[in-house]
Amino acid sequence: MLEEVERWLTRRSWSADDRPLDRLTAARARDPHRARVSVVLPALNEEETVGAIVEEIRRELMEKVRLVDELVVIDSGSTDATAAVARRAGARVVHRDAILPRIPAVPGKGEVLWRSLLVTSGEIVCFIDADLKDFSADFVSGIVGPLLTDPEVQFVKAMYDRPLGEAAGQGGRVTELVARPLLNLHWPQLAGFVQPLGGEYAVRRSLLERLPFPVGYGVELGLLVDALHTVGLDALAQVDVGVRKHRHQDGQALGRMAAAIYRTAQLRLSRGHLVRPVLTQFERGEDGFVPRTHAVDTEERPPMREITEYASRHAA
Repeated sequence: MLEEVERWLTRRSWSADDRPLDRLTAARARDPHRARVSVVLPALNEEETVGAIVEEIRRELMEKVRLVDELVVIDSGSTDATAAVARRAGARVVHRDAILPRIPAVPGKGEVLWRSLLVTSGEIVCFIDADLKDFSADFVSGIVGPLLTDPEVQFVKAMYDRPLGEAAGQGGRVTELVARPLLNLHWPQLAGFVQPLGGEYAVRRSLLERLPFPVGYGVELGLLVDALHTVGLDALAQVDVGVRKHRHQDGQALGRMAAAIYRTAQLRLSRGHLVRPVLTQFERGEDGFVPRTHAVDTEERPPMREITEYASRHAA
């Protein structure tokens, strides 16, 4: 590991307990306008978990204390009761297709996160995955904390243990097999991030609006790499929030995720294009193995500040 990264680990890695809620609310009170916090949950068919997450954030961080100003669930085309459950729990629910309708939406997590900037107003934007189980408000307060108390910090990732069933530390398979090797080999300054692909992170809007967003699963890697190049390692940080439990993908879904992440890295290494941006996988059928070919996400959305509607809203 680079000496620079070792020093970074001692300066920019914390625990959620390092910043109690009273310290964070006091920091907000000193500059309430510049410290507005928006929490965004991208959601696709998460009716089983989204309600409990929304209720926890509202109760602990909006009612007991005033740390979060707005809580928005972006519905990415759910076919179950995700939107209704989230709304009953107290979130504002916005459908992906209702945001920036002049640009047709494409499927993908990054697409939803990018569009969320148009329907939120906080100077700090906190993204939380909607499939988390046994959710704690520490996931939000922990990663928002450094942004409220240290003006030099601009991007904070959550770090945590990721069990796979009963096996501790065996989750995050795409992280260990794809993302971590890529980062260590090509962006060694980012080798200190425990969960580089984690879906829980908080960022200053002034940085987010300057970054391109891969529309699919590559969004976390893309934002992290581009943030490094835009603001430097010392503006990035991570906070230990404990244990993350969520629904695990099957092996083939992980393969498609890995391909999208590799493509995102390749584009940033070459700023070119894949020769053949597809991935073929195999499933056993009645007559043997059947090939299934899937497109690899190859589209990215431009920095939000280049979008006319966004610029107009902030100029008003």
